[in-house]
Amino acid sequence: MSESVEKNVCPVVESIEQIGSQWRLVVLHDLHDGEKRFNELKRSTGASSRTLSRVLDDLGEMGFVSRRTEEDAPIATYYSLNEKGRSLCPIFEELELWADEWL
Repeated sequence: MSESVEKNVCPVVESIEQIGSQWRLVVLHDLHDGEKRFNELKRSTGASSRTLSRVLDDLGEMGFVSRRTEEDAPIATYYSLNEKGRSLCPIFEELELWADEWL
């Protein structure tokens, strides 16, 4: 895509490109309820370990999700939305309202 075309891309399209994959949306929405361990996310989302690990890494790199590790036995890794991720919560709530009415 040429630079001039990229500058004219709609902000909505750019946003969807960042968070719009099926698994990213599922994980972000699931973390809306609070911090979860990897296995909790795996069960609640239905994602494979490989897919979930990749998605969590991507969301962490993009600044949506934070990771916390507790070194006590057994070692536990927790994931939660950070400020950027929590800023999506009102959007998810509006989408749920829209879906309730139209789907």
